[in-house]
Amino acid sequence: MTVRLLAVPKEVPLLRQAVRAHLGTAASCEVELCVSELVGNVIRHVGEGTPVVVHVARAGDGRMRVEVTDPDPRALPVLLRAAVDDENGRGIALLDAVALRWGVRQGTAGKTVWCEVAGAG
Repeated sequence: MTVRLLAVPKEVPLLRQAVRAHLGTAASCEVELCVSELVGNVIRHVGEGTPVVVHVARAGDGRMRVEVTDPDPRALPVLLRAAVDDENGRGIALLDAVALRWGVRQGTAGKTVWCEVAGAG
């Protein structure tokens, strides 16, 4: 499944619904969480309205791969340890907790943040 959209908050729940519809019973909460957090990071750190490409596919061995590509090669995700009363800083920590692995592929015209989670179903 590949979706091109503008990264705005109202698109995130629609994107989760599209992932659920595409994967059917194989949809896992982890895939939806990863899509939400990665697109949310683009909104917060690159800018609302940034064009993104979201790709969700089977990666092998039952894993699901989520990729979110945006046009800013500089705004890289950082794994933070948020304090108990911090209001931000948990997105990549959540992704790190549920993903088997994750990373960033940088290019001259953008970057792709990806993760792999155990497949459901």
